[in-house]
Amino acid sequence: MGHYGKRFNIKTVPIILLIVLLTLTGQTKDYNQKTEVKEFIEQMVKKHGLNRTKLIKLFRNVKIQKRPLKIYRPKTKTKSTTTKKYIPQKYGSWTRYEQYLLKEEKIDMGVAFLHKHRETFSKVYKEYGVPPEYVAGIIGVESRYGVKQGTYPVFDTLTTLAFEKNKRSSYFKYELENLLLLARTQKINPKTIKGSYAGAIGLGQFMPSSYSPFAIDFNKDGIKSMRQVDDAIASVAHYLHKNGWKKWEPVAERVNFEGCRYEGKETGYNCKYPQSELKEFTLKYGEWSYKGEVSLIKLDRYRFDELWFAAHNFYVITRYNHNSYYAMVVHQLAQRLVRKYKKTYGAILR
Repeated sequence: MGHYGKRFNIKTVPIILLIVLLTLTGQTKDYNQKTEVKEFIEQMVKKHGLNRTKLIKLFRNVKIQKRPLKIYRPKTKTKSTTTKKYIPQKYGSWTRYEQYLLKEEKIDMGVAFLHKHRETFSKVYKEYGVPPEYVAGIIGVESRYGVKQGTYPVFDTLTTLAFEKNKRSSYFKYELENLLLLARTQKINPKTIKGSYAGAIGLGQFMPSSYSPFAIDFNKDGIKSMRQVDDAIASVAHYLHKNGWKKWEPVAERVNFEGCRYEGKETGYNCKYPQSELKEFTLKYGEWSYKGEVSLIKLDRYRFDELWFAAHNFYVITRYNHNSYYAMVVHQLAQRLVRKYKKTYGAILR
């Protein structure tokens, strides 16, 4: 607050702006000086036949992406002389997660998105058997139905994460390799591609390595583009289909148990149980016709746990993002989209 009383010199504006830009985007660096990059270029030339001169030019002028690097760089431990005071959480972790990702505004946006592209969703459903609400749910969580697809330069981001020290540099080098192959296939300059802080692209936030096995050219324009709505809808559905989505089968159902906190069987999507071993639970709502093995998914609220039976299709959603909370948000968003769509348009989605 004290800075507002100082005299402001207009001559300092360009310098201040330069400092701000350097802080946000990082310095420009010639990565050709790194031995590891030279080896990577040779690999791309010998293994994939890419043009060496063009690769050298790409790596000559890279803006270091500081925010992505900060996220993935190992945190250094520092000694603290102060004792942290414990402050009780007002909400459980699921409640906080839910409040952020299941806002009514997002549901309204999803209903409008489904209605606008209903013909594409219908065709995609017939092709892959994945309900429109789950495809829309993933796109809603990943990019707010295409509104937030990311503004980071993907080439610079992946180069930074591949060749600056961090805990996942090998993975990002693999994604950088796939980005360059994708750019060649689609005949585009990799420098022009924008995405997330991790290098994910488009409405469904595909990493470059997901394009070849899962992206679909649904509009038949010769390009598989996750920034094009029809292609993105079909690609997300194809991803779930290829990972084992079973048409007509449920995803999850909430159950009752005794007490407020569940400390019984192991929970999580990787633990599966025959339903005959779960007689202590009763359904909270509706009917559950699913006969296969289920996982127990525990959601932490402030004063109690929620417990859910998760079927095979819940596990399939976790192949998109390996997190139970993520899959549950997609499921609950999908269910709310169905109800709101029917209420708004007096029609079902399929």
